[in-house]
Amino acid sequence: MFYDLTCCFLKTILSSKFQLAWTLFQVMADRQQPDLFQWSPTMSSGKPQQPRPPRPDLPPFIFRSNKLVLSVLAGLLAVFAPMMTRNANAAGLLIADGGFGGVLEIQEQTVNVTINNGIAVTEVDQIFLNTENRQVEALYTFPVPKNASVSNFSMWINGKEMIGEVVEKQRAREIYNSYKRVNRDPGLLEQVDYKTFEMRIFPIPANAQQRVKVTYYQEMDFDHNQVNYVYPLATITRDNINQTTTGKLAMTLRVLSEIPITNMQSPSHKDGFVIAKHNDNFYEASYETDAGSIAQDFVLNFDLNRPRTGIDVITSKPKGEDGYFMLSLTAGQELAQLDQPMDYVFVLDTSGSMRNSSKLIISQQSIMAFISELSDQDRFDVISFNVKAVPLFKQLNPADSNHLDQAKVFLDQQSARGGTNLSPALNFAYTYANPDRQLNIVILSDGMTEQSARSELLALIGQRPENARIFTIGVGNEVNRPLLNQLAQQTNGLAAFLSQGDDFQRQAQAFRRKLVRPAATDLKIAFSDADVYDVEPKVLPALYYGKPIRVYGRYRNASANTNINISANIMGKAFNQTAPIELPNKDMGNPEIERMWASHAITSLLEDGNSRANIEKVVGLGEAYSIVTEYTSFLVLENDAEYKRWQIDRKNAIRIQRDRAARDAVNQRLSQLRQQAMQQFAMANTPKVPTPQPVTNVAPAPTNVNTTPTPQTRAPQVSRPQGNSPAPSRKRNFDFKLPVGGGGGGAIDPLSAAAVILLGALAIYRVSRCRRCV
Repeated sequence: MFYDLTCCFLKTILSSKFQLAWTLFQVMADRQQPDLFQWSPTMSSGKPQQPRPPRPDLPPFIFRSNKLVLSVLAGLLAVFAPMMTRNANAAGLLIADGGFGGVLEIQEQTVNVTINNGIAVTEVDQIFLNTENRQVEALYTFPVPKNASVSNFSMWINGKEMIGEVVEKQRAREIYNSYKRVNRDPGLLEQVDYKTFEMRIFPIPANAQQRVKVTYYQEMDFDHNQVNYVYPLATITRDNINQTTTGKLAMTLRVLSEIPITNMQSPSHKDGFVIAKHNDNFYEASYETDAGSIAQDFVLNFDLNRPRTGIDVITSKPKGEDGYFMLSLTAGQELAQLDQPMDYVFVLDTSGSMRNSSKLIISQQSIMAFISELSDQDRFDVISFNVKAVPLFKQLNPADSNHLDQAKVFLDQQSARGGTNLSPALNFAYTYANPDRQLNIVILSDGMTEQSARSELLALIGQRPENARIFTIGVGNEVNRPLLNQLAQQTNGLAAFLSQGDDFQRQAQAFRRKLVRPAATDLKIAFSDADVYDVEPKVLPALYYGKPIRVYGRYRNASANTNINISANIMGKAFNQTAPIELPNKDMGNPEIERMWASHAITSLLEDGNSRANIEKVVGLGEAYSIVTEYTSFLVLENDAEYKRWQIDRKNAIRIQRDRAARDAVNQRLSQLRQQAMQQFAMANTPKVPTPQPVTNVAPAPTNVNTTPTPQTRAPQVSRPQGNSPAPSRKRNFDFKLPVGGGGGGAIDPLSAAAVILLGALAIYRVSRCRRCV
């Protein structure tokens, strides 16, 4: 065993240019007995084995003590560990034969995104190339956006796509490892934490390609007629490695909306995307390049021409199952703007974790953008914190040009260092509370608070002044979303998340517009004339101007006329009104909301606590709806017979067929709209003929969107919800290079040469000893 461990360790520190030397050593070594040390006369099976005599080909002192081998291993580890650590932080990790090292490239990456009335389906199709002269296991780490859930993982095996199935996490790992021992073709996709997923593929043969596809669903945030889509690429794991694909990098985004689209742009790749308006309800953006950069997030924004406040419902009713619905409630411009000035405290995280991925720079720019949107009657201060709080003014000052200049100087002086403890900064911010003015505390952080300080922080949130609200802005892709969401929700505030490619001024304007209008709190929705159950979320957040609330649920006993009652508190006065919606008996066009409902149900269970009963429910929902969680993983096997052998039902394979059929119908509709737009464009640029042939209009097909204008009733200081809002409907790559040079030739650095010499000397000594024995 120790011999195998030594060989494995030495092998894995070598790059492909040392494969010949290693192979020579291994051939010589394999001529001898397979085991170096007799740890026990009993194997792992418990059956007695005949002990072997000491090996004749090595000096006796090695058998008396393993200190020499341990010393050599320790020395090599000390030498090579720093370079391993650097690369272990790179976003594409490759584990070869259980060790470190190797080179894996992304040859192609194609991203197809369809946003159908508020729900985005992102398909990432990637082709990896193993540039090693050996078989490897690939470990690929990637983030997903906020509100997204991974819903499919496929691998191409023997030229055929094999769709994965979701299995309980530990069982999936055990099945995956069992195939590694026999060199079969498994794939595994696991959730590492709330923001990161890992994909393992084994084996990838020497110099071979491997194609994979990952799909995730995501509900879009509609914010004051603005929608922001982010495909995350920039993370801390991208440091110090080649940040381009070796081949094509392409992205296509199609947006279909029942609410007219007025504009689309990409703040991250202004000159990279070609954007086409096919009609008011269908826009398309396309990006393609060779050897494309994967160091920056793709960000696309589009604007909607939204009428007044509205309630929208979209449904899915599969045959033989209860139905699913998603209800969106949006407060519009009818909410009267508050004329009273407010106080703002911007709390800036300057801990060491903010050094990564330009998080501190993003936060500094965001604060300046926000401050510039304040009125002259507003007051503000800025507090930086790591383990201590440092205020700028130590008092609230008007948002005039003089104080804005001082704020910019203060922000520019900040650097990221130290640990994270938000409590001192929050306590200081509370001292600014004034019963006559609204206090808004805006925290910009990645949420990576010390674990020991979190309970104290959550308790402190409950002690906030009565007129204080807390808003959290998560910065970058590596953020603690659950904590930041919890801090905001417990104070009737809001949580937002920024990427490096965002338009900070636009985000600041949208955020401020929420704060200058009243929010509807204590919001409740009740259903009548229908059997509605398993509604998520169970407790509704505050409703802010321009920020929709989405409610998911199941229903029995379909009804064409179901009434819902909405009640809330707006500036201390009761608001109550009823509106009709339809819950149909059949609807096969929007299967994605089934997964979205299950995803929200899983989130609710996990927030409720990790009891055994909750974990079992999470596993059950994950397996039934093909959702990766911290307790479930995607597993890809070689063929259907292998799934049957492990008694894994092909639930996802069946669900994927339904999902793809629905998306094909959407894409067919979009293709018709595209053709119609091209025909109309051609006609507009063609000289008129005496008898022109009219082009048949192809209108967007109905998506069972139930847009309900509310009755003409008046609420205190605010008009009632009515009109339309968009009806919800419908990664990342790596190039891992060792720092010891290129793929095939070139000089050998001293450290690697020492390793080769050590191997060669050991091989020669063994051969000479063997000859003496003969």
